[in-house]
Amino acid sequence: MNAFKAYKACVPVAWSPNLYITLVRGIPGTRRLHRRTLEALRLRKCNRTVMRWNTPTVRGMLQQVKRLVVIETEEMYKARKQKEEAHRALRPPLVINHAPAPATGT
Repeated sequence: MNAFKAYKACVPVAWSPNLYITLVRGIPGTRRLHRRTLEALRLRKCNRTVMRWNTPTVRGMLQQVKRLVVIETEEMYKARKQKEEAHRALRPPLVINHAPAPATGT
């Protein structure tokens, strides 16, 4: 599954004071400037999410590494986490009874 499709949530995009930034592409092979920007955003490993304030400085940094990250608002992040929790809890636990059936005749 495409990483960008996996992180899309089904809520409208609205302004949020916080941005949730997830690194979805690898750091090796990128430019030194991009690596330094990711280091400043505290993104060190793939599929890690950090929360940053929605400021012009952070938005400029994200513009620089936009092909490496996915940016979500607070509502989108919460909706994605809730969807993941619902997906994990789809099936009830399987209960198997190994006791022999009681005999009905004498």
